[in-house]
Amino acid sequence: MHIESIKLKNFKSFRDAQMLDIPSYCVVVGANGTGKSTLFDIFGFLKDCLTFNVRQALQVRGGFNEVISRDAAANAEIEIEIKFRMDIAGIDRLVTYVVKIGEDGNKPVVCREILRYKRGRYGSPYHFLDFSEGSGYAITNEEDFDKPDEELEREEQSIGRDVLAIKGLGQFERFKAASAFRSLIENWHVSDFHINLARGSKDAAGFDEHLSVTGDNLQLVARNIYENHPDIFQKIVSVMKSRVPGINQIKPVPTPDGRLLLSFQDNAFQDPFIDKYVSDGTIKMFAYLVLLYDPEPHPLLCVEEPENQLYPKLQPELAEEFRHYALHGGQVFVSTHSPDFLNAVELDEVFWLVKVDGYTQIKRARDDDQIAAFMADGDQMGYLWKQGFFAGADPQ
Repeated sequence: MHIESIKLKNFKSFRDAQMLDIPSYCVVVGANGTGKSTLFDIFGFLKDCLTFNVRQALQVRGGFNEVISRDAAANAEIEIEIKFRMDIAGIDRLVTYVVKIGEDGNKPVVCREILRYKRGRYGSPYHFLDFSEGSGYAITNEEDFDKPDEELEREEQSIGRDVLAIKGLGQFERFKAASAFRSLIENWHVSDFHINLARGSKDAAGFDEHLSVTGDNLQLVARNIYENHPDIFQKIVSVMKSRVPGINQIKPVPTPDGRLLLSFQDNAFQDPFIDKYVSDGTIKMFAYLVLLYDPEPHPLLCVEEPENQLYPKLQPELAEEFRHYALHGGQVFVSTHSPDFLNAVELDEVFWLVKVDGYTQIKRARDDDQIAAFMADGDQMGYLWKQGFFAGADPQ
């Protein structure tokens, strides 16, 4: 499954913006305050809406009035449109998901929610899910493409006005597109890694299938890979050896009191260091590799400023690791301020954000003739970024 475009209306600084033809590996740059975190929060917001409900997803962001764009018209709605490709009945189809959120008596309401795609090669996309303010329908036999539209079976449903229809209907296999999109949202990863949470011993029991958003289960996930996927763990260690001087071995180690920690063996010393005492950069690099070499990759991975705490010469190599994940795992969105990271990025992979009259606009490097010409002549993206060729992105 691959996200091809995102359109936003009235979501914080995105009054009316869009990203089209999004690549598998998407790198976003821009000055502080231009909306990079807000762009990534679209994914977090939808996941919170699905996990809880729209009201709670808005509450943790300050409420409806803090999420809707400043100076939006009265009765304006927050609108999110995502187009993604997925296989349905053996055919790669472009599916569109639209959700519009408003207020009614100071209570958030899902004003409209649509999931649509074309049944055949021609004609308009058909609404396989269509809900307004808690009432609507979903098609239960959407894969019967030989039947005319009038023979499709609609299942009428009523849900809470602040609940996404895909939250409930997406649990059932008979709603193919809804189920697939729900699975996509549930399994995408929007990183908010905290080094202090990743350090130290952890209870040996807990969630160990994937690295958590904060990284607080790093030891558990490392043990899971070490025990069940030893070839992958050795690959991670091999990469660490090439990136961090002195590292010879890494192992998850159980403690006598039933907890778990990581030991890092340095070639210069006989006794290993526990993770509490290794550098921030070492912990972060190991955590990223655990995330990027996940035996069951996330369909969507979002990481903000991965360059923090890492040595500049490691940035291009980390950028290549993210690209490898995008080619062999899931789609990747990364934001960065690092010229060294950008020097390993290709022209087609870069978007940049600028503020115009208080609202964010999304631009693309390949659409800028000057940047495209420099790159064609052999220049590197990071140098162009540092020298100010991204119009409107310089905070000065």
